[in-house]
Amino acid sequence: MAGADIYEDPGVFRGDNIGINLTTPKKELLFLALGGSDEIGMNVNLYGCDGKWLMVDLGLTFAGADYPGIDLVLPDLEFIEDRAKDLVGIVLTHGHEDHIGAIPYLAADLGVPLYANPFTATLIRGKLEEEGLAKEVKVNTVKPGQKLQLGPFGVELVRLAHSIPDMDAALIETPYGRIFHTGDWKLDDDQVLGQSATADQMRAIGDKGVLALVCDSTNAFNEDASGTEGSVRDGLLKAVKAAKGRVVVTSFASNAARLSTLGWVAQQTGRQVCVAGRSLDRILTAARSNGYLKDFPPTVDFETAMNLPANKCLVIATGGQGEDRAALARIASGQHQIKVGEGDTVIFSSKQIPGNEVAIGRIQNSLARQNVIMVTEKQAHVHVSGHPGRPELASMYDWIRPEILVPVHGERRHMAEQARFGLSQGIPRAIVQSNGDVVRLAPKGPDIIGRERTGRLILDGDVILPADGATIQERRRISLHGQLSVAIAIDEGTANLVGEPDVRMQGIPVEDDRDDFIAELREAAAEATGKERDFDKLREKVRLAVRRVATDWTGKKPIVDVLVVRI
Repeated sequence: MAGADIYEDPGVFRGDNIGINLTTPKKELLFLALGGSDEIGMNVNLYGCDGKWLMVDLGLTFAGADYPGIDLVLPDLEFIEDRAKDLVGIVLTHGHEDHIGAIPYLAADLGVPLYANPFTATLIRGKLEEEGLAKEVKVNTVKPGQKLQLGPFGVELVRLAHSIPDMDAALIETPYGRIFHTGDWKLDDDQVLGQSATADQMRAIGDKGVLALVCDSTNAFNEDASGTEGSVRDGLLKAVKAAKGRVVVTSFASNAARLSTLGWVAQQTGRQVCVAGRSLDRILTAARSNGYLKDFPPTVDFETAMNLPANKCLVIATGGQGEDRAALARIASGQHQIKVGEGDTVIFSSKQIPGNEVAIGRIQNSLARQNVIMVTEKQAHVHVSGHPGRPELASMYDWIRPEILVPVHGERRHMAEQARFGLSQGIPRAIVQSNGDVVRLAPKGPDIIGRERTGRLILDGDVILPADGATIQERRRISLHGQLSVAIAIDEGTANLVGEPDVRMQGIPVEDDRDDFIAELREAAAEATGKERDFDKLREKVRLAVRRVATDWTGKKPIVDVLVVRI
């Protein structure tokens, strides 16, 4: 059955009405994820009541090997684009790409205002300016505690800790109950930047009653709390002090608190700071413009850094997840102005995101060949997560005391585990949904009452295309089997072949016998022409004959394009 999984645990609900297409929310409160459920990334969440919709976050995800030539994957917003007149606004929880990254590509078509805290709004405006959309998309700045009324939705932002400054949960008031949408969060008693709502403030929210807690599931299996950002300071200081040569530290660019820590570590160890990566420059600029990182030390350029004594330089670089074009990958391959070698140290102050292991391993192997010392979170306390472990989830449940738990922001296993854990902690009801499941939260909820189409789009160069469309399917086939082009000239009067077929090939696994292979392809194409006067049939005969030869030689079935020139 599509929709929520069925569990034996009492209180975990499934839908009995899958297949009903929803058009407009009635006197009810609905939840619909267009992204971010059954996956980590690309968060897009909709709340509906009294004929209107409210969107929380508009993120993207990063492409893997299954999308050759593609970097960014976007959510397909067809459902809400068809109902854009009923969309009252988009509330953004924080500035991570999986929550705001799709805004420059999709928000203008929705035509509604955006609402975000000052730091997040700064990042969004920068993205819009880069795309020339600053005048087309209105970004409203909202401070914690400020109350918005967007149609039937009252919205208040509540500051929580995370691995980027100013992460705000959304407290949503509706005629049918209150929602506490956590965004990404953790508990941190030793924050380096910013300040979160206190336990008493969170309990006060719960005291007024919360219908549903829509909650981050990323670390639902972790028995330990995520750890404080301040605790990383000593670990990084120890690792840098132990280094004899140049030090490169890679971390998530958005983690401004980690940047603050690294600036302090550099000062404590007598090293000057060099920053390598555009995204780091953007975060530094945005943080300073919002009152953060005022004590961050002055930075030096690449040339100055390389002229410093090796033990006087600390480089902060992007690329800890193995990104090909990021600074660390180019440093490791010797294609960057910053160079490392024997006696230098690279510190990975981040956790491997699932799926990036191979890319990160490739960089680490390259560094190992140069006798570079590497320090990861497995060797030293140089990183803490930005997502809640089970102790933090239990605290949130105790403060908010929701009637319903709706896990989001996780793969299926994470969301299902949080549902089980929430029930074990006393939450009366929980529902595990997927992207596209229409969940009625009230009245008589939760239940999945319908299913709407969701999907993915790809950003291919400057063009947005369906992720399952012809372009990406063809590219996958070319990457698997290669491509052949055959051109033949036909006398229009006699239907005879003129000259010899011309053959070009790409990605076909024939090298040593290439000339013999091409000769056989030409012979097959010539024999297939016959005296066929129907050029469509002629193209197909030649295509099949040439592909048959290629398959006999290689076991592959390449894409074959046939050009017929009439003479």
